[in-house]
Formats: sequence, structure tokens, C-alpha cells
Amino acid sequence: MGNQRTNGHIVSNLTVHIVWSIKYRYKVLVGDVQQGRRKLLIQNCDSEDIIILKGVVSKEHIHMHIEYRPSQDISSIVKKLKGRTSRKIQQEFPRLKKQYWGRHFWQ
Repeated sequence: MGNQRTNGHIVSNLTVHIVWSIKYRYKVLVGDVQQGRRKLLIQNCDSEDIIILKGVVSKEHIHMHIEYRPSQDISSIVKKLKGRTSRKIQQEFPRLKKQYWGRHFWQ
């Protein structure tokens, strides 16, 4: 019962492993870019009441094992995480904005 979420008459323990990669598999998630994405993903998950059980930001992809509420759906969680990080990364690093024209950073 320790790691289950309760809300009213609901007891849940919903987890999912999400993996998404950078378009064209360029190895751009290094150094400042990598640390910035890690912090941003943690902030986004905190604001959406999502618990990160495990997570890795590699050079060209991201792994996240998360726990979420029953009222949330996976597609909207992934959409928010990918959309917010893509927009923020292209604002912070103009060189990546030129490399990924059309504002498409993730596959």
C-alpha cells in the first residue's frame, strides 16, 4: 500500500515506461542541453502530478518510467512532455533551432 495512490474511492498504481528519440538521431543531448532537459522534465512532471520512478537522458533519446493518475492518459502526458521540452530547447539553443527547422525536435 505504500506506493499506491489513493483518491476518494480509488486506489491505483499505474506505471508506464516511455522512450522517445530525437529526430534524425543526432547526438545533441550533451552537456548543458542534457542537464537543462533533465531539470525541465522533472519540473513538468511535478506540475502534472507525475512521479518519475526512473529516468535517463541519453545523447539521442530519453527513457522515463513514470507513475501517473487514472485521470491522465498516456498520449496527453507524452504530448505535454515532448511539446514543452521541444519548445524550450529551441528557445534556449538557437543553433538547434536552425538544425531542426519546422520546430520538429522529437520523433
